[in-house]
Amino acid sequence: MSKRTVVVGLIAGVAFLLLAAGIYAGTEVKDEIELKDPAYEKHTKGIVLFTHKKHAEDYAQKFPEYYKNGCGECHHDDKGKPLTNLKMGDDVQRCIECHKIPSERPKGKGAPKLNKKQRLEYHAEAYHYNCKGCHKKYNKKYKTKAAPTTCTKCHPKIKK
Repeated sequence: MSKRTVVVGLIAGVAFLLLAAGIYAGTEVKDEIELKDPAYEKHTKGIVLFTHKKHAEDYAQKFPEYYKNGCGECHHDDKGKPLTNLKMGDDVQRCIECHKIPSERPKGKGAPKLNKKQRLEYHAEAYHYNCKGCHKKYNKKYKTKAAPTTCTKCHPKIKK
C-alpha cells in the first residue's frame, strides 16, 4: 500500500467521523427547552421552560389523539400546515423566523383590531395560540384543568 493511499484513507476516515459527529450533534433535542429568544429586548414575564421530551414522547404515547401529526402538532410550514414528515432531531426553523414581531400584540383601549393572520405575526401570540389552544382542548375533553392556560402557570415569577 502506497503512502498516498494511506494518507487519503486517513483523510477520508477523519472526514467521515466529523460528518457523523455533526449529524449526531444535529439530532440532539434537549429534554427541556427554555423558550427564550434573543430578539426580545427585555422579557416582562418569566421564561417558559418547555418540556419537549414530555410532550413529544410521554404525552404523545399517553394521548395519541393529540399527536396524530407527530412533530407537526407544533412545527408547521409558512401556511400553518403541520410538518408531518419531521423526525426527532430534524433541524427546524425558530418560531421567530416567521412570527417576526418579538412581543405580544397590542391590547387595551386604542389597540388596533387585528385579524388572526396579523395577530400571528407576533411571536408571543403564535406561542400562546398554539400552546393554549391545545391545552384548552385537552382540559375540555378530559374535564380537567391539568394543562396550564394562564400566564402564571407557564411563566415563572421573575426574581428581582
